[in-house]
Amino acid sequence: MATYYSEEHEWLTVEGDTATLGITKHAAEQLGDVVFVEQQEAGDEFEKGGEIGVIESVKAASELYAPVDGEITEVNEALADNPGALNEDPEGEAWIYKIKIADAAQLEDLMDLDGYKALIG
Repeated sequence: MATYYSEEHEWLTVEGDTATLGITKHAAEQLGDVVFVEQQEAGDEFEKGGEIGVIESVKAASELYAPVDGEITEVNEALADNPGALNEDPEGEAWIYKIKIADAAQLEDLMDLDGYKALIG
């Protein structure tokens, strides 16, 4: 299992051709109190860089962008009732999607934890 990070402050934990996707703790802190999460549905396909959801906080609305090509296989329904979970455990229980990765080579464009820490400095 490997974890990757995007410049859009998303994390992706990969097992085989499946990944769990969420936002980083840094992103959650920058957003402030999350009040709503707009999610797509299981079965939706997307391309790298495409918008795959919106997180609304008391400060702003922030789009989620797909870090790789793929298809949503599962949506974390708990976020609809408790969007604030993204503030409490963004890199754990408050994952956003489980996705099937279409092109594993795209993972090479993402960062490891050290790279991400350097990005947020």
